[in-house]
Amino acid sequence: MNYATIKPFDIANGPGVRVSLFVSGCTHHCKDCFNPEAWDFDYGEPFDDAVIDHILELMRPHYIRGITYLGGEPFEPQNQPGLLELSRRIKREMPEKSIWSFTGYVLEKDILSKHLGDWAVTEELLSYLDVLVDGPFVASLKNLSLRFRGSSNQRLIDMPATLREGRIVLWDEQQ
Repeated sequence: MNYATIKPFDIANGPGVRVSLFVSGCTHHCKDCFNPEAWDFDYGEPFDDAVIDHILELMRPHYIRGITYLGGEPFEPQNQPGLLELSRRIKREMPEKSIWSFTGYVLEKDILSKHLGDWAVTEELLSYLDVLVDGPFVASLKNLSLRFRGSSNQRLIDMPATLREGRIVLWDEQQ
């Protein structure tokens, strides 16, 4: 896996101050994508243990609420193993930090259908997420008043509640 960039202080892609990791590689190619250079799986730098260690150091300050995975596409099969290893370390070393992920896939149609690579990897990665923002960016549904998403078809899914209840539970900012 490669990554395009790491933003150490992001306030646009989840609540509070967060670290954002933009992975490389995306097969969606959404019209008017804000990050088309990250469609290329070879774009950016290799994601390795040193990068994971760097991200964990960026996350240690008390004012960092968590991390957000963006892209590219975090749920491309090539990207899931690296994000899974990072997620394991975050939850082991900093369980109070939240993990958010954006995806152009739709949770019930694309991800839970078990067609995005090794299902065991996908399932474990989902288990570490606090919120999944799903659905492709659709330019005709763009809405600048939406918080933490670009178009009205995208949902903020509370993953622990969704996995526990077996149905889509939307994230409530008041939690």
